[in-house]
Amino acid sequence: MTTGRDGGLLVVGDVVTDVVARHRGPLASGTDTAASIRTLPGGAGANVACWAAHWGCPEVRMLGRVGADAAAWHERELACHGVRPRLVVDAQAPTGTVICLVDRGEAAERTFLTDSGACLRLDPGDWSDALLDGVAWLHLSGYLLFSEPSRALVAAALESARACGVPVSLDPASAGFLVGLGVERFLELVAGVTVLLPSRDEACLLTGLPDTADAAAKLSRHVPLVVAKQGADGALVARSGTVRARVPAVPATPRDTTGAGDAFTGAFLATLLAGAEPEEAAAQGCRAGAQAVERVGGRPPGSR
Repeated sequence: MTTGRDGGLLVVGDVVTDVVARHRGPLASGTDTAASIRTLPGGAGANVACWAAHWGCPEVRMLGRVGADAAAWHERELACHGVRPRLVVDAQAPTGTVICLVDRGEAAERTFLTDSGACLRLDPGDWSDALLDGVAWLHLSGYLLFSEPSRALVAAALESARACGVPVSLDPASAGFLVGLGVERFLELVAGVTVLLPSRDEACLLTGLPDTADAAAKLSRHVPLVVAKQGADGALVARSGTVRARVPAVPATPRDTTGAGDAFTGAFLATLLAGAEPEEAAAQGCRAGAQAVERVGGRPPGSR
């Protein structure tokens, strides 16, 4: 599956404000826990867009919905990473906010408290077929599947992409939210997607299988290409019911694992669009993931 398509990448998904609190050891219930706290731009969709641009994708666009409270800031932050923002400003809901509790221990594990705010209020009225003009690939954040308005937008986007011959990728986004949505419903909603990029937990949840390789293989009977992200264990590439490649991770010393999967996805898509095979694209994804975990927050370094 070599792509090498002319045109840009359109990412549709969440743009949120991350409040990252890095603490060491267990939280002290009912009293204070010392932490280093930063407010940063985030959102799975927006992170993917920034990493794709950082990894050399020449044109990346981002469709999302934010509140008036932080619209200008998020537009600037996306633009400084080389992403062309198309942010719908919601007159009623504030920008989504995620509190990321990051344990400063060896694994840098994180826990999210999520207020989706305006993110999940994207709806079909925010979509236009013209958004695909000059677009070679459409990527959808799985968070869009967790509300009725944004599910309807996903259906409209998939229909448009199918009509235009634009391939579509999707990252399931959250094992916790998938439990509420249901596996069968999820598989119905992603019918027509070309590439699925689940985490290990998401792949196992979606198949009921405990082994990630078995889960990726099973999912690849529903979606043509499945790339399962396994963190420190690298990634798996599966097609037609078979795991075709096991891609090793790049060694890293984690500080904050927030956005590592988004970094993988952004670099994977940028490399795929440049004409590489999925196995090489997954290797680049692992490189980006390693860079991401050594940084605080979900965005790449520097700006354009």
